[in-house]
Amino acid sequence: MTGTDLTDIAAITDIDVRGKRLVVRADLNVPVRDGRIGDATRIARFARGMRPLLAQGARLVILTHMGRPEGEMNPTLSVDKLRPALSEALGAPVRFSDVCTGPSAAILAGGLKDGEVLLCENLRFNAGEERNDPRLAQELAALGDIYVNDAFSCAHRAHASTAAIAERLPAYAGPLMIEEMQALSRALENPARPAVAIVGGAKISTKIPVLRNLVGKLDAVIVGGGMANTFLYAQGCAMGRSLHEADQVDTVRDVRALAEQSGCRILLPRDVVCARAFAEGAAHVVRPADACPDDAMILDAGPEAVAAFTQELSNARTILWNGPLGAFELPPFDAATVALAREAAALTRAGRAVSVAGGGDTVAALNAAGVADDFSYVSTAGGAFLEWLEGRTLPGIAALQRAAQAA
Repeated sequence: MTGTDLTDIAAITDIDVRGKRLVVRADLNVPVRDGRIGDATRIARFARGMRPLLAQGARLVILTHMGRPEGEMNPTLSVDKLRPALSEALGAPVRFSDVCTGPSAAILAGGLKDGEVLLCENLRFNAGEERNDPRLAQELAALGDIYVNDAFSCAHRAHASTAAIAERLPAYAGPLMIEEMQALSRALENPARPAVAIVGGAKISTKIPVLRNLVGKLDAVIVGGGMANTFLYAQGCAMGRSLHEADQVDTVRDVRALAEQSGCRILLPRDVVCARAFAEGAAHVVRPADACPDDAMILDAGPEAVAAFTQELSNARTILWNGPLGAFELPPFDAATVALAREAAALTRAGRAVSVAGGGDTVAALNAAGVADDFSYVSTAGGAFLEWLEGRTLPGIAALQRAAQAA
C-alpha cells in the first residue's frame, strides 16, 4: 500500500458536518518577512476546500505550524499573523487561541457556532508535537468531534497532529489532501501512457530511491542537472569542474540495470552548456556531452538535448516533474528548464497530457517560466512529495487508513 493509495481513506466531504467541530490539521507554513506574507498559495488552497464545509455549518478548529521553533515559544513564529489572510480566504472571521491545548483553547473551541473558525497557536511551540506525543494528541483531540488531515505536505511526519491524533477521534482526509492524493496517484500509480518523468537537481545521492521507484513504473525518465552529470561521468564523459558525484558510479549502474529490466528508457543530455564562471550571464559554450573543457563546468542541457527531450514529451500522456535541468536561477542557464516547462504546459493546455510537478526548486522554476498555472497539478508538499516519489508509505496517510479500517 503506497503513500497515496486512496483505498479505505474516508473523506470529510462524504459526511454531514453541520454542527460538528472539526479539528483540521492544515499546513499554513507560509513565508513571512517583516510581518507580511510573501506567498499565500497554501492559505488559498486550504481555504478553497474549507469554504464549502463552513457553508454546511461545520465549526473549524485549525491546527498548523510555522518554522522550526524547536518546542519553545517564539513570538516571531506565531501564527496569529496569518489571521487576516486566512479570514479573507475563508470569507469568515477567524478567532485566535494563543495556545493549541489546555482549558483556554478548549473553551474557545467549545464556544464556536456553526460556520465559525478558530485558529490555534503554532503546534511546534509544544515539544510533544514532533515527538508524536500521545498526551499532546489527546489534548488536541479534546478540541473537537472529528479529526481532519488536510495537510499532505506534513503527511511524511509522524507527529502528534498527523499520526497519534488519528487514533483518538473519527479521522478523515480533507479536500486538499484528497485532491493531492488523487493527482499524484494519477501520475504514478495508474498513469496514462506513455508516462515520462523529468528528474533533475544537484545530487543523485539524494534521489536514489526516487530513481529506483520511477524507472520501475514509467516508460522514460529524463535526467538533468547535476544528476545528469553523474550519469555522464559513469559513461566516461569528461566533467571538468562540473558538479558530479564520482562515488555514485555503482548507483548509476544499478539504476540503469533496473530500468533495463522494466523497459524504462533513461534519457541524458546529448550536448551541454559549459561556462567557466558560475554566475548570471557568464560567457558560455555548447559542447557535446563528453567534451566539457577542463576549466569549465556544465550548467545546463544544450539545444540538441532540449530538442530530444521535447520530442520525448510530445508523445507523453503523463508528465511527472521533480527538479530543474540546470542552474535555472542563473540565466541563461535556465534555458532547458524553461523550454521543457513551456512544452509540458502547452501539452497540458491542449489536453494531450496530464502534468504533475512538485518540489521547491521545481515550483520556483515553473513560476519563473510563467507556466505553473498551466500544469494539471503543482504540489507544494516538498518532503512529502519526494517521499511519495520514492514509493514510501507516509505516516499521516497510514494513520488515516488505520482509522478508517478501525471504524
